[in-house]
Amino acid sequence: MNTLVNIIKEHLEYRKQIFKLAKADLIKTYRGAALGWMWAIIKPTVTIFVYWFAFAIGLRVSSDVNGYPYFLWLIAGVVPWFYMSEMITAGTDAIRKYSYLVTKMKFPVSTIPTFVNISKFIIHAILIYIVIVLFRIFGYAIDIYYLQIPFFMLLTFIFFEIWSLLSAPLGAISKDYSNLVKAFITAVFWLSGIMWNPETVKSSVLKKILRVNPVTYLVAGFRNCFIDKIWFWQQPKRLLYFVIICAVMLVIAIVLYKKLRKEIPDVL
Repeated sequence: MNTLVNIIKEHLEYRKQIFKLAKADLIKTYRGAALGWMWAIIKPTVTIFVYWFAFAIGLRVSSDVNGYPYFLWLIAGVVPWFYMSEMITAGTDAIRKYSYLVTKMKFPVSTIPTFVNISKFIIHAILIYIVIVLFRIFGYAIDIYYLQIPFFMLLTFIFFEIWSLLSAPLGAISKDYSNLVKAFITAVFWLSGIMWNPETVKSSVLKKILRVNPVTYLVAGFRNCFIDKIWFWQQPKRLLYFVIICAVMLVIAIVLYKKLRKEIPDVL
């Protein structure tokens, strides 16, 4: 508990520096490119087009989903995944990437994953806004279910904040761990129901496992806002599972952080 209190105090004390470093990280990501910030949109746009072409044209998976074109169903899940995939790797490499803040400056280690998370979240918010615009272009009006979009954005931010706090110290200590995380990105993508509907799985056991998956829950949450029109309180068990997983991860993250905090500067 003392470790958690110290982490919160560090975030409050260094809150101005956190936002400044988040801005610097965002600028650094696109600095030197002629198109600059446009790459934040161009890259996911190209990826979405490739997925759409492969499934709708190549595999001919183009049937409507709940009255919505497959393309809209696709982007409602894939766009949140862009932020998730970024944070799975960037959250793990955060401390190693900004090692100079640990070795050359007296900067709290726990805040490093946070400003990286904020940096990626800004792009995530922009892309979600673009998704809303695309739904309007296709003729679908904004409805009351859109009110829960900020809720799922907040859940996503919190989950990957906890993930980063857990994973970043391990990534700083072990390069092999970072490589292992990167190796599993593709597996997480294809096993989390991002490109396909988990509710179509016939096995009840497998369906329950998928529902417990936090990535599956978050992606389904965004699709509930845009496509399925389901309130988050209508699926209380899934929300409970998500909260429990977050709580367990937070406990593990705090224990690991407490044990590894003093070793990180020496390793880096």
